Order: sequence, then structure tokens, then C-alpha cells
Amino acid sequence: MDRRKRALVTGGATGIGRAAVLHLARAGFDVALNYRSSADAARSLAAEAEKAGAKVLLLPGDVADDSQVRAMLHKVDEAFGALDALINNAGTTIATPPKDMEGVSVEDWDRVFAVNVRGLFLVTRAAVPRLKRGTNPSIVNTASIVGLRPGPQPLPYAASKAAIVSLTKQFAGTLGPDIRVNAVAPGWMEGEWMERMLGGNYDRLMERRAKATPLGRCVTADDVAEVMLSLIEGNRFVTGEIVVIDGGFSSTT
Repeated sequence: MDRRKRALVTGGATGIGRAAVLHLARAGFDVALNYRSSADAARSLAAEAEKAGAKVLLLPGDVADDSQVRAMLHKVDEAFGALDALINNAGTTIATPPKDMEGVSVEDWDRVFAVNVRGLFLVTRAAVPRLKRGTNPSIVNTASIVGLRPGPQPLPYAASKAAIVSLTKQFAGTLGPDIRVNAVAPGWMEGEWMERMLGGNYDRLMERRAKATPLGRCVTADDVAEVMLSLIEGNRFVTGEIVVIDGGFSSTT
């Protein structure tokens, strides 16, 4: 019997991370599932992934804390021995509109960058030795369309996603040829994240965006996870790329 592949997903309990864990489990991966505060959601997801045949390692921890990150990767060593894939998905934001510059506190700015940028770096750095022991190892980072072009997202979030775009390209050069590194850049995505951002305007604005999108709807977490899995399982000569997932909106407007 072939050995199951092994992956680590940060911010894996909800949203894109949740969809990625399930896609990986169904594709033959055992999964280390990192989360910070969504313990109930993580346990429920682990049970669902295990039904698909995966061994799931739950890893509570803050990706912005180097000691916690290194402890998590030590547990990955003990459970899996190596990694074949890493999905850097952990992220946070604030609710302050982009035009309200005075409303962004230094503490809010620093926390968004600590999780979204420093966290990605810390996890990647700790995972690299484990990935190099894996088979055809690949990293996929969760960026955003607002990391590539202006959008109605809070300033620190947009800037942090632009930093992820830059780090993805930097890592591709630094870690090649051993490890491929790519990122996904979702557009407006259905679900709880955008509900928080758009508030009572969610249904109206999402419907308007869908009508302006060539493929006729907004992106879902499953759409993103499907592309992530494709970048991990295939695309053997693709690295340093940012794959936009927005149904063609940004290419046609």
C-alpha cells in the first residue's frame, strides 16, 4: 500500500483552510491542522477528514510566535516524519474601512502583519527542512486580489497580502529547485469573511460583483482549495506564480 502524503495547513479550521483540509484528505493526504481559537471547528473538521481516510494532527498555536511554531513543527516530525505540502493560510484582518486612516491603530496594524506576514515566514522557515525530506514538496500561500490591485479592504490587510505576493516570489527563488512556491489570490469570496467585511451590504454587493464577473458568480472556498490542490499535485514546472481566482473579474474590468 502506498504511503499517504503529508501536509500542514495553517488557519485550517474555517473558510479556505477548512476546504483545503478536506480536499487534501480526499486526495490521499494526512493533514496537520493548525488553528488558534477555533477549537470546536477544528475538531469537527478533523472528524470529517478522518472519515475520508486521513490521519489528522491538531495543532493549536499562534503562527506569529516563533516558539509555538517550532513546537508545532516538532509535533509534525513526531507524527509524520516529513511534509510533502504546506499551505500558509492563517490570516487576520480588522474592520476599519480603508478610507479611515486614523481609525487604524498601531496595535491593529502590527497584529495583522504579525499573523499574515511574519507568521507565514516563521512557518515556512520551520517547515523547509521537513519539506526537503518530502516528495515533490510544494508550498501554497493564501494571498488576495487586493495584494495585486486596490480594493475595498482594510489597509493593513491589503498591504500584508502584497507582502505575501512578494515573499512568494522571493521564496520561489530561494527554495528552488527543491521546493516549489506559489500563491493563490482569491477575489470576492462567498462566506463569513466577506459577510464581516461588508456587513448589511453583503447580499447586494456580492450580487453586483457576481453580475460583473464573466463566470457569473463570486469565488467559493472550494474553488480556492481546488486550485491549491492542483498547484500541489500537478504543475511540476510552475513556481513563483500568483494564481488569481475571481472568475475573470480583475481581467475584464
